Amino acid sequence: MKSKCSLIIVVLVLFSFAATTILRSAESREQGLEVIRLWKTTPPAPNMELTGEIDTTKPDSDLVADRRVIRLGNVSSPTLTVHRPDQDKSNGTSVVICPGGGHYILAWDLEGTEVAGWLNELGVTAFILKYRVPSRDREGRRWISAVQDAQRAVSAVRHQAEYLNIDPERIGILGFSAGGETAALTAYLNVRQYAQRDAVDQASHLPDFNILIYPAGLVNKNKTGLPDHIQIHEKSPSTFMAHAFDDRVPVEGCLFLMHALKNMGVASELHIYAQGGHGYGLRKTKSPVTTWDHRCADWMRSQGWLSDFN
Repeated sequence: MKSKCSLIIVVLVLFSFAATTILRSAESREQGLEVIRLWKTTPPAPNMELTGEIDTTKPDSDLVADRRVIRLGNVSSPTLTVHRPDQDKSNGTSVVICPGGGHYILAWDLEGTEVAGWLNELGVTAFILKYRVPSRDREGRRWISAVQDAQRAVSAVRHQAEYLNIDPERIGILGFSAGGETAALTAYLNVRQYAQRDAVDQASHLPDFNILIYPAGLVNKNKTGLPDHIQIHEKSPSTFMAHAFDDRVPVEGCLFLMHALKNMGVASELHIYAQGGHGYGLRKTKSPVTTWDHRCADWMRSQGWLSDFN
């Protein structure tokens, strides 16, 4: 009996080691940054055959704050790009960033790298999620592959917390537009949207806090409330939201979500600006909506996410 128990323990240790090795051995260096591949083999279904990743921005594409936007398309190999704060600033909190793009592309700089830089200034370790686009299920759950990748990302960060020098109980998720839908569903769907594969998936896929900036996908077809698949309960993570009244993505989604959070006693914060439209990221204009990052930093500070964990 003793030998059987010892064998089981050895197998479990090797299984955990293998899963960690899978993630770390798949790391590469991209412009000096650590890049973690999320899946050892093919990601969960649904999948599709695509050509290589491309920046889909054209010369006549819309500018944001008079600047170009990198619109990354044809993503088939999901990754996390690690942006670390200066060592003397690091507070142990981390955030998985989900860029938006309508589940067609990823606004890689506008809602990714520029946001990581802001978080680093706050002492937060940022992980930019390159999730699969375009959506593998345009007619049904358009969010499914993105949420699978995001759930795996949160689990991967938590599983490697010691190696990454972060607190496994201070992992947030932040999303813009379609990335906001991805972040919201990662926070509020208690059930993992794929079968567990390895020891990485033994770590919780649920974030400790949630930041949604002009999130899409929060209104049901009848425009009377949240979609049925979003269920808020008393243990749902505290959430910060920012939205503009004149956004083409219905601001009602944030109102419905805030009402549900209030009913469950989940202390959260919502800022609705009179003007601002959609898709501004962190780029500053004269519109007050582009100061949302200051409000968000205040909220993170008030919640204790910016205090030193050592």
